[in-house]
Amino acid sequence: MNRLIVVSNRVTLAQPSSAGGLAIALSAALAQRGGLWMGWSGQQTDDKSPAPLAISTVGKITYALTDLTQKDLEEYYQGFANRVLWPICHYRLDLAEYERKEMSGYFRVNRFFAERLASLVQEGDLVWVHDYHLIPLAAELRRAGLRNRLGFFLHIPWPPPDVFFAMPVHAEILKSLCSYDVVGFQTKYDVENFLGCLHRSGLARHVGGIITTTEGKSLRVGAYPIGIDTARFSTLAAQSATSRPLRKAAESLRGRDLIVGADRLDYSKGITQRIDAFERFIRSEKHMQGKVTYLQITPKSRSEVPEYEAMQRVVAEQAGRVNGELGTLDWVPIRYINRSVPHNLLSGLYRLSKVGLVTPLRDGMNLVAKEYVAAQSEDDPGVLVLSAFAGAARELDGAIKVNPYDVEGIAQALSTALTMSLEERRERWRSMYDHLLEHDVQHWCEWFLDDLEVPPLQ
Repeated sequence: MNRLIVVSNRVTLAQPSSAGGLAIALSAALAQRGGLWMGWSGQQTDDKSPAPLAISTVGKITYALTDLTQKDLEEYYQGFANRVLWPICHYRLDLAEYERKEMSGYFRVNRFFAERLASLVQEGDLVWVHDYHLIPLAAELRRAGLRNRLGFFLHIPWPPPDVFFAMPVHAEILKSLCSYDVVGFQTKYDVENFLGCLHRSGLARHVGGIITTTEGKSLRVGAYPIGIDTARFSTLAAQSATSRPLRKAAESLRGRDLIVGADRLDYSKGITQRIDAFERFIRSEKHMQGKVTYLQITPKSRSEVPEYEAMQRVVAEQAGRVNGELGTLDWVPIRYINRSVPHNLLSGLYRLSKVGLVTPLRDGMNLVAKEYVAAQSEDDPGVLVLSAFAGAARELDGAIKVNPYDVEGIAQALSTALTMSLEERRERWRSMYDHLLEHDVQHWCEWFLDDLEVPPLQ
């Protein structure tokens, strides 16, 4: 079995109790094969040249962490990655701010990562690169002489050609992806969009299931929808629901139904539209006033980017306005939490709630939707209201699908969810839960690596 090398912008060194499902799956794959996980340490330095890699080994996993300079972070991470690639991949051309120096910084940092990684790669190693921060890494590794199998997985959406080609350096990004052996996306729609970009650009042709670049290289492109650790999360939710904090939370609701939303603070998550929809619901369904509470958990995100700082103020003001206009002495319609909640408590809140409200404007997958389903009680499951523009909507057929831009439609979906019969709730939940058990994060990990390990037939 070949050794595995994982490369990501950030490296998870958390304990199993606090690590997410992806970190656990990647750690398990690395431990099974023996391997190395490289990425940014999360630390920045004022020096022009960061210190050598910090190498540590735990069991069969070696961690290789590098610091970045302040200039690197401003240009590579805060700049091109999060002010160009992120908005464009989420169909938000209006928010993309392209600057040539930030593009140069993005490619420079990828070259820096490649230089530090190349000396650690051994013959036969599989290299698995994650997400939009590191798209050019394979091209840089090829220039360094590496001929190993290189795979890439994009966790966010891939836009259609007319959106993607608005980016000034779209050709360079596409060429970089063609340096990998396997490129994975969340959904078939993302694959179709990517193949459309390749076709329109003339960089590759697709014949008989094999994609061949203009340089004669074979490329495998596929949809590998990421899963969660379903069984583990279900157990965690059941245990957390009986804990003292969750019992107190249930008591504080005083018999009211709970609607829960949990999202990183990001304009792609549809949080402002969601609050509008909840307000529309409780204004139109007056008999529900005082009988339902909407809990929105939104940890701060990328506060150094102006758009996110502005959004934080807008969401807080929006929730405050609704509470001020509709709340009473003994009822607060919206409980807004602008910080992280421990994963175990979050799982218990999912289990306690009657409705999970997951309405991103665009999302690669959205694991919150899957976690919500996994957290439910078999005897009395809640209802998932899910955006049709989340990758998870392709799998979770028991959810109530909504257009996240349709405030009236979301309000109606909330009414439907809160009045749904127990029999229907159980039927909807069972089909989704069984799917998530079979297609968990371990299945996703093995699926991708199996394809990476075997070259396609010519």
